[in-house]
Amino acid sequence: MKPIAIVYTSNTGYTRQYAQLLGEKTGLPVYALEEADLAPASPILYLGWLMAGKVKGYPKAAKRYRIEALCGVGMGATGSQIQDLRKSNGLPAQLPVFTLQGGFDMNKLHGVYKLMMTVMVKTAGKGLAEKTDRTPEEDLMLDMLLHGGSRVSVENLADVLAWYENP
Repeated sequence: MKPIAIVYTSNTGYTRQYAQLLGEKTGLPVYALEEADLAPASPILYLGWLMAGKVKGYPKAAKRYRIEALCGVGMGATGSQIQDLRKSNGLPAQLPVFTLQGGFDMNKLHGVYKLMMTVMVKTAGKGLAEKTDRTPEEDLMLDMLLHGGSRVSVENLADVLAWYENP
């Protein structure tokens, strides 16, 4: 069944940007999870930001709505880590799952998230910087860790839009 709406949870705005782009491309209404007032069990396309392999807001959204497809937005390359995401979140095998590369901006983080990412930048950034045989994806990740930036793009939504057209 096609979703009747796009529902999302965002921390620094990249997931919200993807939700809005999807809304523009599909014509579906877009709601933040906390503001969504849809009928229980409504079919939705859910987007959540990733932290330590978990899709934020997914458990709550899954209790309220019927999730037809899920998009996790994180720092990794679009289309990567899908099997890990399925396992970490206990996602059903039949659920279409997509990952989208969002962005990173330390200035948009607060509290424990800022502390965690400060540690990650120091440890993972140092490890990547010292690695002599980095892949192009690792170079992009290192650049994002050191300098921040957004990787949100309509092009990253190609697989999601293809699914939406032919669920």
